[in-house]
Amino acid sequence: MLKIGFIGAGTVGTALATRLSQKECRIVAVSSRNLTSAERLASSLPHCHPCSSPQEVADAAELIFITTPDDAIARVASEVHWHPGKSVVHCSGVHSIDILKPAKQAGANIGSFHPLQTFASITQAVENLPGSTFALEAEEPLLSTLKKLVSLLDGAWIELKPGDKVIYHAAAVFACNYMVTLVKLATDLWQTLGVPPEKATKALIPLLQGTLNNIDNIGLPDCLTGPVSRGDLGTISKHLTALKANNSSLLTTYKELGLHTIPIALKKGKIDEYKAEELKALFTNNAGR
Repeated sequence: MLKIGFIGAGTVGTALATRLSQKECRIVAVSSRNLTSAERLASSLPHCHPCSSPQEVADAAELIFITTPDDAIARVASEVHWHPGKSVVHCSGVHSIDILKPAKQAGANIGSFHPLQTFASITQAVENLPGSTFALEAEEPLLSTLKKLVSLLDGAWIELKPGDKVIYHAAAVFACNYMVTLVKLATDLWQTLGVPPEKATKALIPLLQGTLNNIDNIGLPDCLTGPVSRGDLGTISKHLTALKANNSSLLTTYKELGLHTIPIALKKGKIDEYKAEELKALFTNNAGR
């Protein structure tokens, strides 16, 4: 059975080590900047040894995951003495495998294994990991090994080519991080109605969940609803007027998002080219600026 080690005992490392161990993978060693963190994770895994240095993990394991913060990956890759034939994998969303060049030069196989998931806490990370999609970058035979680990986690995978990682990660920021930003902007608007942020967020959650369900079950572009999908110029005009009066700083954001929504509405087929041009004119004119 493949011996697996983790350099980094934070949220991602803990979630991966925990879930893989539950699938009877052999996690033999873990290290962290804080030995207490390594000891805590190791104590939750059968036959896992807490290590005081990354080198100990590299010596003990055959497949080594670097699950440190992104800024520490290059340092770990350059400071550890890697062994030929071993496999070294980082879990960064933005870095390609090039950052592991020192390990490759030492004869190790290198790869990237990024879970496309949001990890706000260790508990949520462990819960959210199964079923996630993983972005993989590696050559054979390591690539096949990583695919097997994804299957153990009940996940799916996509294979990335060199140079793909940054755009892949930017897309994740749009879908995940900026959704949080949009909810924050929505709750700010509700405060003009006298509704506090906590109550506004709770009220919006079913709408967000319904939207995600529609995206999953109906798919793009048919899941799109709202005034742009209907070509409802009157409603959009009222929105622009209200935003100018109550929160003019959001006018530009509203218009920009509206412009990006028009092609989706067109593809859905509920508006024609003439209506699309009317919508574009409404979003791009200077009224309300």
